[in-house]
Amino acid sequence: MIKVAIVILNWNGEGFLKQFLPVLVANTNYEGAEIIIVDNASTDGSMSYLQSTFPNLKTIILDKNYGFAGGYNKALEQIKAEYYVLLNSDVEVIADWLQPIMTYLDSNMDVVACQPKIKAYHTKNCFEHAGASGGFIDYLGFPFCRGRVLGTAEEDKGQYDEVCDVFWATGACLVIRADVFWKVGAFDETFFAHMEEIDLCWRLNARGYRIVCVPQSTVYHVGGGTLNVESPYKTYLNFRNNLLMLYKNLPQQSLAKTLKWRKVLDYIAAAQLYLTGKPKNAASVLKARKDFKIMQPDFVEKRNENILYATQTNCNEMLNKSIVVEYYLKNNKTFSQIITRNKQ
Repeated sequence: MIKVAIVILNWNGEGFLKQFLPVLVANTNYEGAEIIIVDNASTDGSMSYLQSTFPNLKTIILDKNYGFAGGYNKALEQIKAEYYVLLNSDVEVIADWLQPIMTYLDSNMDVVACQPKIKAYHTKNCFEHAGASGGFIDYLGFPFCRGRVLGTAEEDKGQYDEVCDVFWATGACLVIRADVFWKVGAFDETFFAHMEEIDLCWRLNARGYRIVCVPQSTVYHVGGGTLNVESPYKTYLNFRNNLLMLYKNLPQQSLAKTLKWRKVLDYIAAAQLYLTGKPKNAASVLKARKDFKIMQPDFVEKRNENILYATQTNCNEMLNKSIVVEYYLKNNKTFSQIITRNKQ
């Protein structure tokens, strides 16, 4: 069994592999680490490039595109390792990027998952949307980060450089103990893509495990490599999966009230998208809500299992206010402003 499996899930990402894989290979000098490329049935030249340029790297070829959740689950079943590092193909790592993370995990056995600091590849002085310096969530299910709140990404001035417990670690660069990954049920493959890592981390939190951000390690993420931020399908997946995640994980006493408020906010979001010239995205929100209601009965068993194994319902990393209200109505645009208000 290897100690650290660095696993890249690829789908038609030949360009990113050419750009970032040589950097990863050059900058990964951690003893016991192995880089593995998993291909989600790509139709471009990804595999030809790997065979010609990195013939010694291990590859796992899947028979179809299983999405992020299913692709990783099916690949990780074939990998025996103490730790998994799930790394997006559009991530640039720096020298010795892995060392601080592994040192922290080896020294803190109560921590089961973590992420590095995620900065924007095209604006390297700023945090990146997908993870920044650690992920949080509000009580209505809206995610935000240290360094990124809704549409505002802060400049990195070292303000979030301390190791910090977080609610979720980004799937762009997620490090997790392999045994715990399987113990809590791995990724929910029904999600296909988007929100699956937050759903996984919610289960971890509910069962008493710790998740942290280790900002002493930094990587740079392009973002939107598979689905552009404007994609109606991405809008659909984000809204549908977020609702499924809430249904699966919320304690019974808050479920009905939360889903009621989310219904209001989702219709407001759909109206805003329509009025700003994005009718297809608006329709995606409505379809997401419709499909959530259709799929909900199939998630009863998963919800019951999560409630059964939960050891805590309150989490310090869940904001007890609405991030939407804080951001749009109270004009609090940064993590520090919002958390300060949350403690008052």
